[in-house]
Amino acid sequence: MENFTKKTAAFHTLGCKLNFAETSTIARQLTGAGYQKVSFDDAANVYIINTCSVTDNADKECKLHVKRAMKANPDGLVVIVGCYAQLKPEEISAIEGVDLVLGAKEKFNILSYLEDLEKSEQHAEVHSCEIEETDFFIGSYSIGDRTRAFLKVQDGCDYKCTYCTIPLARGISRSDTVENVVKNAKEIAEKDIKEIVLTGVNIGDYGKGEFGNKKHEHTFLDLVKELNKVEGIERIRISSIEPNLLKDETIDLVAESKSFVPHFHIPLQSGSDDLLKKMKRRYLTKLYSDRVSKIREVMPDAAIGVDVVVGFPGETEEKFLETYNFINELPITYLHVFTYSERENTEAVEMEGVVPIAERKKRNKMLRILSEKKKMAFYQTQLGKTLPVLWEHEEKDGKMFGFTENYVRVQKPFDASSINQIEMVKLDKIQPDGTVSISPIFEEFLAKV
Repeated sequence: MENFTKKTAAFHTLGCKLNFAETSTIARQLTGAGYQKVSFDDAANVYIINTCSVTDNADKECKLHVKRAMKANPDGLVVIVGCYAQLKPEEISAIEGVDLVLGAKEKFNILSYLEDLEKSEQHAEVHSCEIEETDFFIGSYSIGDRTRAFLKVQDGCDYKCTYCTIPLARGISRSDTVENVVKNAKEIAEKDIKEIVLTGVNIGDYGKGEFGNKKHEHTFLDLVKELNKVEGIERIRISSIEPNLLKDETIDLVAESKSFVPHFHIPLQSGSDDLLKKMKRRYLTKLYSDRVSKIREVMPDAAIGVDVVVGFPGETEEKFLETYNFINELPITYLHVFTYSERENTEAVEMEGVVPIAERKKRNKMLRILSEKKKMAFYQTQLGKTLPVLWEHEEKDGKMFGFTENYVRVQKPFDASSINQIEMVKLDKIQPDGTVSISPIFEEFLAKV
């Protein structure tokens, strides 16, 4: 087919770290088959968009990037994969410019679908199984685009949170084998990537479905212990983990580990016990505060990130203030704030007490301001300390940026030789952009090294 004489492919990822890991795996499949990877704004033969569907904005973003692809090459083939593709395949197939929609089971067989695919004026081809058929595990990790690699260890979720579509988009909870995760971690180490971020839909549930059954052959703690033995990885970071699945033993291991870093991201969603019950979360605020206290006890300087949802049905002003005050009193570092949006086929859609959109936005803004205050207060406690920073590729206004182990974002004058290097620096001042500059003495020292 004429379109494929050059065989170029471009990729864009929406959503979570798990999506980035899977996009990289799909990209390696295509490059292994002879495709050259190009920028998404280049004139590629194939554009692959890996979608999210956590919020309405993610759906709109999909359409935006289809337009981007069509602007770069009106004759390019556009393929949509990911959560939105599984949940709304027919809706996506009607988007002008889309040629192929692949569901959760089909996305890793993309090469076979591309063989005979042609640009069409009609609705896109749709290949999407029933989500119950998605009961297998495909190992994935991201490399090449970042200083860190996202390593997928788990997929799917058996929880039934009343606002969430992820189980409908990704299926049941299932896990990679310990052996394969360790193998992938060693492969990443051999590529001189300094940091691994463990990712999944519900990584604390790791071990379920490891060998195709519903039993836990291993636990998340077992996995962490094995990864702690892998040589050549400077840092391992645990991504979002449910508070009820974050055990004392895991926290203690991280505190003692040379490779696991003192950084946790723990979803809260609400500081109101009434709303946590309506959301069908598997904990109440007492357990959550216990987890934060345990981390602070053994790692006083750990970063603790929190997910929170505003505007859930029944969130009165009083219940929102419960959340605000609960978070305000917790010794946490930063928030990821999500505005509740109605999602089809979820229990919450039918609930009473709908919060007006304007009120949702107001509450979101209040929590984002609180998040910034929390982060700056945490950064203030780190000033004067000498900490290792992993420098990244980005250059902005002559500066480069990196993160400490406990997730303080640091800047210094750009130096290409520092990219993907870990350097000990003394944290000096919080800058107007919210990053921390390093001591001038250290700048001079690093320039001479």
